[in-house]
Amino acid sequence: MPNQQRSNEEMDALASRPAMAEGYGIAPATEGKLLPWQWVEAQITVSRNCWVGTVDADGRPHITPVWGMWFEGAFYFGTDAKSRKASNLTGNTNIAVHLESGDEAVILEGSAEKVTDHDFLNRFADAYKVKYEFRPDLTDDTTVTYILALRVAFAWMEASFPQTATRWVLPS
Repeated sequence: MPNQQRSNEEMDALASRPAMAEGYGIAPATEGKLLPWQWVEAQITVSRNCWVGTVDADGRPHITPVWGMWFEGAFYFGTDAKSRKASNLTGNTNIAVHLESGDEAVILEGSAEKVTDHDFLNRFADAYKVKYEFRPDLTDDTTVTYILALRVAFAWMEASFPQTATRWVLPS
């Protein structure tokens, strides 16, 4: 399991404006306010549902809502091992995650990796119970937990989109 944890300061240093067509009116990095990474983490922490996008072997997209959470510096979610998203991730680990809100948008892109460390999964299940009032059954081998190995993130506040649109690109 990769260590995804970076300090807010490290993430803020990676912030820039996303490249978008001129018609979007994105402000230069020196105008407006790049969002701090702490804002992104706060949005993920309070969001109940998120949308996970995967692709199958033929390249067809599959998007589905899931419960997921920010925990110990990374995004995690679980699913049935025989679900379409788990099947898709077996063949292609690329994944996109979008929170519910389009007004306070957070989009994460990267690759999904199975989490198998039992001690970690116990800590995660305890935190999951606090958030969702449901503790995953770690003895159930039909369920798999994934970590998002983050490559790029986008965020903005719709009310001030041109001034707040922010991108974080993580080094490979």
